[in-house]
Amino acid sequence: MAPSPSCGLCGRPTDPVLLAEATRYAFWTRPDGACPACVQATLLTTLLERGEELFHDAVQRAWPLDAEAAFGALPTPLRLHADPRFTGRGVTIAIADSGFAAHPDLIRPTNRVRVWVDASRTPTTARRFGPDESPVWPGSTAANDHQWHGTMTSVVVAGNGFSSHGLYRSLAPDAELVLLHLTDPDGRITDQSILRALTWIEEQAERYGIRVVSLSVAGDEPADAMLGPIERAVERLVASGITVLAAAGNDGERHLVPPATAPSVITVGGLDDRNTLDHQSWQLWHSNFGDSATGTPKPELVAPSLWVVAPVLPGSAVAREATTLFALRGAPDQEARISELKLVTPDYQHVDGTSFAAPIAAATVAAMLEANPHLTPRLVRELLIRSAHPVPGAPPERQGAGALDAGRAVALAVLERHGWDGPSPITPLVTAAGAVFRVHDDAAGQVAVFGSWDDWQQATPCHLHEPGLWSAAPIPLRPGEYQYKLKIDDRLWLTDPTNPWRSPDGLGGINSRFRWLA
Repeated sequence: MAPSPSCGLCGRPTDPVLLAEATRYAFWTRPDGACPACVQATLLTTLLERGEELFHDAVQRAWPLDAEAAFGALPTPLRLHADPRFTGRGVTIAIADSGFAAHPDLIRPTNRVRVWVDASRTPTTARRFGPDESPVWPGSTAANDHQWHGTMTSVVVAGNGFSSHGLYRSLAPDAELVLLHLTDPDGRITDQSILRALTWIEEQAERYGIRVVSLSVAGDEPADAMLGPIERAVERLVASGITVLAAAGNDGERHLVPPATAPSVITVGGLDDRNTLDHQSWQLWHSNFGDSATGTPKPELVAPSLWVVAPVLPGSAVAREATTLFALRGAPDQEARISELKLVTPDYQHVDGTSFAAPIAAATVAAMLEANPHLTPRLVRELLIRSAHPVPGAPPERQGAGALDAGRAVALAVLERHGWDGPSPITPLVTAAGAVFRVHDDAAGQVAVFGSWDDWQQATPCHLHEPGLWSAAPIPLRPGEYQYKLKIDDRLWLTDPTNPWRSPDGLGGINSRFRWLA
């Protein structure tokens, strides 16, 4: 058998089909293609180094995507400063939505859909699947319109990016899923369907290990100030140890409906982060807000609801058109249609709405629970709030605690295991003796810090402060701006998950950065 050709950049043997796939991308100029890892590194570098020009000036004006910006949606883990060591492994998330397709990002190479539940009628029925099965349920390959929304939310919460070789993965790509179908035979999502889904979760949560519930659906108007059946069902789930998150809605009014009105649900509003890492340019998305029946302020926080990468529904008319458009792209009419459909690749498009903000927050919770399985719903809520960034100029009643930061939330989750009760986990810490770096890693045998203060020459070793918690001796610094990275076991370079301030390293990766004033 002839050996596989090699990537012209990194030299790794790569399937020729994957090498050729690089030529799909308008920013790629090498005719011999490249492996997926090199394509991804180049894409991220392009987006970060040229983000202001491409995104602020072009993309934010009614979707006028040009050839480069057509691929310009930043992957969610990069936008949310995610810690790559925590991926929702061992956590089961239940998603109640309109309907679902068996998307490759959920079922390949290993099936992570544990159960499909039909809650649209009485009695509620379920189909169970193993990790080596190809799951099939009624309509799972039909590409019906009602499957579009649930397919997108489920992949946003737990997709592994299989169709993009891992680039457009979620924050919880190793989580397992329970999918609850809500659309009834008349094409409606009713209060009865939502209630049946929540009841099934309550009854089966222990059997399937459900720890997180994501709801991007809305019930009817609340009758009065009293809690309705859906809200009471949510309260029972939270009391049993399950964290429930719900989308706030997209009207931009002071008006919420169940399940977002339940006092114990974590209601997630929308954020327009302008597809950049610049916090000062953020603004709120037009999501709903208001008080629950008991006066609890809603939403608790906001998360990206614009420029979220989600899958094109496989087998749909859009999927067929996308394949043709990218095969023939280059002509002005092709580019205009790609822009109109908001396509990122033939397999993904960027979407908007708080329907996608809630799953992003739910995926963050799954990573937090992997990092610290002992977290209660109350602690999860508290840590999400403590780690959020206030959105500049936005009224508190509309943003809650501010914008979700997945990296900091997970960092607080692991520090909770060490009795940490400080106001923020961000490093470096400012001390009279200098900058102090800290990192949590239970499996590490060696941790070090490298930085620009000595031109990356000398490792600053971290010492085991207590099991899993490493800390470096203070580093005296002169005033100025610095970049750094963590190195785990002399093999893994890690961007500091507790520090949201980042810059490209010029080699296709990301450095953490900070400014030392004293």
